[in-house]
Amino acid sequence: MRSYKENLPHITTLIFDVDGVLTNGDVTLYKDEVVRTLNSRDAYAIQYAVKMNMRVLIITGGNSEAVKKRLLNLGATEVCLKSSNKLSVYEDLKAKYGFEDGEVMYMGDDLPDHAVMQKVGVSACPQDAAVEIKAIADYQSPFNGGRHAVRDIIEQTLRVQDKWFKEEALHW
Repeated sequence: MRSYKENLPHITTLIFDVDGVLTNGDVTLYKDEVVRTLNSRDAYAIQYAVKMNMRVLIITGGNSEAVKKRLLNLGATEVCLKSSNKLSVYEDLKAKYGFEDGEVMYMGDDLPDHAVMQKVGVSACPQDAAVEIKAIADYQSPFNGGRHAVRDIIEQTLRVQDKWFKEEALHW
C-alpha cells in the first residue's frame, strides 16, 4: 500500500469541509445568528497555499455567508454552501475546473464527506473525525478540527512539493 505522502506531489487542488474541519464543530448561537470560529493558523495556510498556486475549494453543508465571505477573502476559489450531496458538488467542481481525482486532497470529518473521500488522491481528516471517516482516511492529522488540522495537511503538501517557507510568499 502506498503512503499518502507519495501522492502529495500530484496535488493541485485542496478541498475542505467547514464544520469540524475548519472549525472545531461547535456552534454558538448569538441572537438569530450562528457563530463559528476559524483558526488564524489554518487561515494563513490557506492564503499561503493560494500564493503557491494551489486551488482551494470549500464544500460545506452549512449556509453561513460570513464564513463564505471570509474564505473567499483568504483566496478560496469557490465556496459551495448548502451542499447536501457533496459527491455531486465535487463532480460539478471537477467538471468546472478540469482537475482529476488524483490531483485532489480532501479533508472531511463526518459521514457526508465519506463518498468524496473515497474518490480523491489523498483523503485526510482531523483527529476528532467520525470513526467511519478515520477508517477510510489516508491521513489522520494529530490535530482536531479547527485546531491546525488544515494547516497540518497544507504544510505537508507544500513541503513535499518544495513550496513551503518560500520568501516570495511570505510578504503580502
